[in-house]
Amino acid sequence: MTGPPSSDPGASDRVAHPDIRLGLALVAGAAVMWGTAGVSGKALYGLAEINALSIGLLRLALSVPFLFAAAWLTLGGRVFRVAWRHFALMALFGVAMAFYQACYFAAIRHVGVAIGTLVSLCVAPMVVAVLSARIFGDALNLRVGAAIAAAVVGVAVLVGLSGSPAIVPGHAVTGVVLASGAAVSYALVAIVGRVLAPHYSSLHTATVGFAVGALVLLPFAATTGLALDYPPAAWAMLGFIGLVPTALAYVLFFRGMRHAPAMRASIATMLEPLMAAVLAWAIFGESLGVLGLVGAALLLGAVFVLYREVELHS
Repeated sequence: MTGPPSSDPGASDRVAHPDIRLGLALVAGAAVMWGTAGVSGKALYGLAEINALSIGLLRLALSVPFLFAAAWLTLGGRVFRVAWRHFALMALFGVAMAFYQACYFAAIRHVGVAIGTLVSLCVAPMVVAVLSARIFGDALNLRVGAAIAAAVVGVAVLVGLSGSPAIVPGHAVTGVVLASGAAVSYALVAIVGRVLAPHYSSLHTATVGFAVGALVLLPFAATTGLALDYPPAAWAMLGFIGLVPTALAYVLFFRGMRHAPAMRASIATMLEPLMAAVLAWAIFGESLGVLGLVGAALLLGAVFVLYREVELHS
């Protein structure tokens, strides 16, 4: 790696007057794509003998070529020009991303897609709120606080925690702990992404970070049964996970984070459990029920309140 480039490599992503609503829309789009990752990962368990570490490694590794190609077309040789202090942050992002992958895909095997996603996304905004308030000085006013509360309650009832058929008997505590670890990792990814946003393009950060994350996971996956002789259907599913809910979704997410405060953007990402719950119900029969519909209404209402809050202050 070299010193910082003479011109800001993030200039192609930046606008003079950031549009917060556009940022929230991009983050919401990324969240919808993320919502497909859990059901795809659960489907993989039925298509091949594969574990959570292998899924996490291959998700990141398969996304890197797409990200690098897009970064090269956008930035050219500048993709290799990163200040050492910023490379350290990108490496931290990669480690956090690796930990998130391993915890998340392990959690859904224990407690199902909907609940694993629920816990991850319920804990994350609280961590982001505390960190962003201390680091960035983001204000937590009454409307935003109410939106966070409504979103957390909404996702809590969205999946109907009690009696879910997706929970493996005796594995609930393990699954919740793993999902909580994923949540903390996600919060760290969001904060580091925002710190890097003024200096590097979203493609730049994602390309370097995901490559580091894949390298971090490689030795662990190799010692726990990593294999490459999966059937074509499994490779197709892995390719989808690497491209759509990973490469494309995270580029949208980082672009959105350039315009939206981390605390408010974290609420928009709660569209992920809504998408995950709907898909898990449609594909695997994971129960949604009346409480789930109430939770979905609360979640969408929280996102609407957030959008109106942005309109009032834009």
